Amino acid sequence: MVAPQLITYATVINRRYNKCVKTSRMEKTAREVAQRLRAAGQIAYFAGGCVRDMVRGLAAKDFDVATDATPDVVQKIFAHTYAVGAHFGVVVVVENGFNFEVATFRSDGAYLDHRHPVDVRFSSPEEDAKRRDFTINGMFFDPEKNEVIDFVGGRADLKAKMIRAIGEPGERFGEDRLRMLRAVRFATVLDYKIDNRTWDALVANAASINEISAERIREELVRIFLSANRVRGWDLVDESGLLRTILPELEAMKGCLQPEQFHPEGDVFQHTRLMLELLPENVSVPLVFAVLLHDVAKPVTATVDETGRIRFNGHDRIGAAMTESIMERLRFSRAEIDATVEMVRQHMVFKDVPKMRVAKLKRFMARPTFEEELELHRVDCASSHQMMDNHEFLLRKREEFANEPIIPPPLVRGDDLIALGMKPGPKFGEILEAVETRQLEGALKDREEALDWVKREYSPGQKA
Repeated sequence: MVAPQLITYATVINRRYNKCVKTSRMEKTAREVAQRLRAAGQIAYFAGGCVRDMVRGLAAKDFDVATDATPDVVQKIFAHTYAVGAHFGVVVVVENGFNFEVATFRSDGAYLDHRHPVDVRFSSPEEDAKRRDFTINGMFFDPEKNEVIDFVGGRADLKAKMIRAIGEPGERFGEDRLRMLRAVRFATVLDYKIDNRTWDALVANAASINEISAERIREELVRIFLSANRVRGWDLVDESGLLRTILPELEAMKGCLQPEQFHPEGDVFQHTRLMLELLPENVSVPLVFAVLLHDVAKPVTATVDETGRIRFNGHDRIGAAMTESIMERLRFSRAEIDATVEMVRQHMVFKDVPKMRVAKLKRFMARPTFEEELELHRVDCASSHQMMDNHEFLLRKREEFANEPIIPPPLVRGDDLIALGMKPGPKFGEILEAVETRQLEGALKDREEALDWVKREYSPGQKA
């Protein structure tokens, strides 16, 4: 039992080491890119998020370079480049296998589409800093002098743990609506406060968030809810008004009452928030969105029966359909949608697991989404009635089934049925499933035993 743990630990250490080496090589190459620009008589600073990370004493994930060199000059200096936004002064430089965005200092014209300026004017470092989104992202770093250049008060706001829009917040959000979600994301991930003027402008403009593409909204939501600080993200998305615009189906969970004997924590909205709070630090996209959406159909299925009990009949099935529609609207990948939908569809089945026959239970536990469904079930119970019997039952069964494949190779295949004289047909599947059921329950131990059972139960000459 020791060796696998050592291997896993060694793998983690190696990954961290390789990441550190890669980051070091990336920074070294970024400095070389800046040096070549300076050698050509140009200004070259690091810009944006990498500077924020460096000031915080963290390793930067990537490096952007800001310069007074125009795109045509950048492309003359470097052999391997491609223009991703030459109109906006952005050229990607490829060096040592790394891509670096090299952008010309600029001032922006009007933003008519709430994303791109109609035109740009190449300008100075100070003007460039003032057109950026937040002060903590508006600093530059001179790699030659190893000095931070701060025209916007970013260092002070980092020290104060504050997200503050540069200049007039309403104007910044009008230029790019995504900045509202970015403010929430930075406040979530960094655990910073949003400056009052910035927050007021965010709330005032929240209803306009859908003016930008669903893909961009999705990416910010994913980063918010994958954060270990996701509950703060949930609160900020809610309190800002962004939630009711992006995900009105979740807004509808507010005030949706549940039976107190099973849900003493409160309405569906509060229940979902508590589940987020109970998740482990690292989660997948399907798991966290299954938590968000597992009860999304409760508001539309809520009824009160003749005894006065609140019921949500079919909320798992209807919720799965709603989940698919919501995630398609936000342009999630097909794999993420399918996994999340399956988890929502199956989340009520867990109440029946102690009553399942062994074969059915094994098939249930063998599905690719089961492990994350088990975690969904855990936080679902822990955030409500706190009855963990079924979770503990499944943990015991998982251990019990761990010594062999939960679904072993089949004892009998279609070719075997043909060899017995059966003619292929719809009943083949029924026979093979019946054999597998007995195999899973231990009634059939080997191929010979299985074939004998088929011969006894099914006439070899009949059409299957």
